[in-house]
Amino acid sequence: MRLKQGSLLWYLYLDKSYCLLSVRNVKALVEYFHLLDVHGKNTLNDVLFYHFLHHVTDLKKRQINLVFDMLDWSAVGEIGFEQFYVLVCILLAHQNHLEEQFMYRHSRTVFDLLDLKGDLRIGPKNFEMYRFLFNIQKQELKDLFRDFDITGDHRLNYQEFKLYTIVRINKLQKRQKKTEENAERERSLCSRKCRIK
Repeated sequence: MRLKQGSLLWYLYLDKSYCLLSVRNVKALVEYFHLLDVHGKNTLNDVLFYHFLHHVTDLKKRQINLVFDMLDWSAVGEIGFEQFYVLVCILLAHQNHLEEQFMYRHSRTVFDLLDLKGDLRIGPKNFEMYRFLFNIQKQELKDLFRDFDITGDHRLNYQEFKLYTIVRINKLQKRQKKTEENAERERSLCSRKCRIK
């Protein structure tokens, strides 16, 4: 999944630490939401939602419908600004390769979104349906349920899911540190070579 260049979302800035929008960006997003809300009900129905996501992403119709169902918490056929804001943050996190940070910082929100039945557990089927939003590969999904399903019921409760997000962010930070160390090593090697010449 990717954002289409030139859409409003392309110009919004997502803070890398907290995975939230600035106040200025939220204000712009509120105005954009009101422009999309042609019925003046402070909500978007499934048709408006589809056209919005089709315009700003390369998601397929099936994926857009899945996302709408996930965000329509009360099953009324409409989403409000709160759900719209969460979606935009997810899209921007995905675009900026901040999926791990987003899941870590907003683990309760992500858990609640994936808990479609409201029984405080996430099954592999739910995760499989929405893994495209968080850039989770199939093998990683299998490993997730093998390594973090402590209760053994083939579903994750919130504590197990939170543990997963912590481990995932730690792995990311180790990779980033190793990359930075390798880059520093290459810079120092290059500067030594330049001095020798």
